[in-house]
Amino acid sequence: MTEYGRGQGPEPWHPEDPLHGDDGWGGQQAQVGRQSPYGGQPQHYPEQPQQQHYGDWGDGGQSSYGQAQQYQGYDQQYYAGQGQQGYDQGQQQGYDQGQQGHELGQQGYDQGQQGYDQTQQSYDQGSWGTGTHTHVPYTDPSDPYGQQAAAYAADQPDYYNAPDAYPPPEPPSRRQAEPEPRTDWDPGPDQGEHAFFAGGNEDEDEGDDPRAGRKNRGGKKPKKRRSGCACLVLVVVFAGGVGGVGYFGYQFYKDRFGAAPDYAGDGDGAQVTVVIPKGAGGYVIGQKLKEAGVVESVDAFVSAQQSNPDGKKIQDGVYTLQKQMSAASAVELMLSNKSRSNLIIAEGYRNTAVYKLIDTRLGVAEGTTAKIAKKDYKKLGLPGWALEHPNLKDPLEGFLYPSSYAATKGQKPETVLKEMVSRANDTYEELGLVKKAKSLGLDSPWQLLTVASLVQAEGTSHDDFRKMAEVVFNRLKPGNPETYGSLEFDSTYNYVKNQSKIDLSIAELRKYNNPYNTYYIKGLPPGPIDNPGADALKGALAPTHDGWYYFISLDGKTSKFTKTLAEHNKLVDEFNASRKKG
Repeated sequence: MTEYGRGQGPEPWHPEDPLHGDDGWGGQQAQVGRQSPYGGQPQHYPEQPQQQHYGDWGDGGQSSYGQAQQYQGYDQQYYAGQGQQGYDQGQQQGYDQGQQGHELGQQGYDQGQQGYDQTQQSYDQGSWGTGTHTHVPYTDPSDPYGQQAAAYAADQPDYYNAPDAYPPPEPPSRRQAEPEPRTDWDPGPDQGEHAFFAGGNEDEDEGDDPRAGRKNRGGKKPKKRRSGCACLVLVVVFAGGVGGVGYFGYQFYKDRFGAAPDYAGDGDGAQVTVVIPKGAGGYVIGQKLKEAGVVESVDAFVSAQQSNPDGKKIQDGVYTLQKQMSAASAVELMLSNKSRSNLIIAEGYRNTAVYKLIDTRLGVAEGTTAKIAKKDYKKLGLPGWALEHPNLKDPLEGFLYPSSYAATKGQKPETVLKEMVSRANDTYEELGLVKKAKSLGLDSPWQLLTVASLVQAEGTSHDDFRKMAEVVFNRLKPGNPETYGSLEFDSTYNYVKNQSKIDLSIAELRKYNNPYNTYYIKGLPPGPIDNPGADALKGALAPTHDGWYYFISLDGKTSKFTKTLAEHNKLVDEFNASRKKG
């Protein structure tokens, strides 16, 4: 609350007349009708109700901490000694509510007459309550506290008598002198030494608490200082924390931005076998190599693989490498055939050949794998549509899928066989043998797989497979005018005989009674006659429709296809003539 609009009340103390108002400070109200030297008019002060006592101030200066705390209107001012605490009750009761705003007014003027907004609000709440008045009253420089205005404004309400009025100011005789500057040995936290290192705690600050009656002013105990050992411990802990953060930060930087650890050279001469699983990417391959001691870090291998144009061509399988190789050397060696020690199954291999390769690779007796395949074929993962077919020479035929396999000594034959069957199942499912068999006029995917095995056996190149598949489908038609439902493929006879002959007489072929001999029976053989590759399978799934019934290879590399037997016989004569000349 500012001095603007002050109503009736006791005369304020004027800064230019310190002696004025001593009677008031002495505990007596100004006499009614007394001439005011500031307003020129006698002031009539209605009796004001006495303020609530803030404690017993007349008991010999024995005011306690709680009594001082109750006197909230003094803004917790310090008292210079216990003698000043014994002011009598009459002096205290002499302060009326008119003097309650002195402290606020004095602070407001000290801060540069701030409070323009409060003044405006006072006008809105008082006699000028328009809510829109923006006039700023003129302030006389010779009367900065507005005393004359207050003298002539006796008709205005007394804002200091409000419930939220500010506490009365200190009498001049009780005003405390400015605190003396510190002269003791302690510079304090603001004079060159941080309070943390200057010592002291909550107990030491008790003497400066205004609520404690300044009992430690005269003879307070010297402040405690933290020991140098405690500071040293803190410094060590801080240094350790900084060091730990620095170490981990350095490690993080090395991992993220530094060069990955890597060996130098082509290895130390110690060979090691590493098995790379199917579908492994660069990170997995790097892990396998690091575990085997080939490379020093996974990141180094991944970086070398990405830097090599052919790095992504590294396949699954078994690799023979050396320990402590540089990542770049390991990548180059894995891309060459020198490091590959996989079991390679070529397209069109029969199971008998595959069994022998497995025996050799695993170091087991010859015939071991064949016996296991014959005995436990139902335990190796064949699909349901591949089981329970009669007259089969080998139930696993067609399911040892042509590919590269990680087969090394110490492994069991059934482990390798399971991997081959699993890969065949995945491929057949991906190509859709089950879904497309019916659309091609076949009873089951088993028949479709058998057709693919015939295409693989009779075709001489990948370009032949689609035409060869059409020949098979055309000949299987019971009413076709060329073969009348007979396949008459030499490859089926050779399968039964476990041979690969070319010069076979028709008379011999027609005499051999066997379900696999397509010269003796019509239709498809009981099952596949080899293990077809992906191209033969795709050819069987998408045959041409050009009317092909016959084929012959004159050079052993490519086939010529014809639609009639007469055209075919001309090519046979040409083939026989070339053989006689050779």
